[in-house]
Amino acid sequence: MPRAVDGTRRKDRRKKILNQAKGYWGRRSKLTRTAKDAVRKANQYAYRDRKARKREFRRLWIARISAGVQEHGMNYSRFIHGLQLAGVELNRKTISNMAIEDPKAFEALVQTAKSGLGNN
Repeated sequence: MPRAVDGTRRKDRRKKILNQAKGYWGRRSKLTRTAKDAVRKANQYAYRDRKARKREFRRLWIARISAGVQEHGMNYSRFIHGLQLAGVELNRKTISNMAIEDPKAFEALVQTAKSGLGNN
């Protein structure tokens, strides 16, 4: 009687890789060996881009704040410095959202930053 060597574990491992490769193009979704490479590479990109997404959003928020502040005759770095001197502790995401959705509140924030710079 032949001996069973790693039957279901092997099948399960390959099935798991092919399930992760669903939606890939051509043999990358059909053949285990190429699917394994494609899944490994996709996971590397996913790991890297989870870190990059945070940087990209911060850059976006800074660009939006900078555009909003320039309308009030200030630049971004002096605005942030003025907020720090005034003791305002809002993150860039919140300030960016305020610049888009609530211009009056953002204008008040700019005045707060200007007064913070004026006091020092």
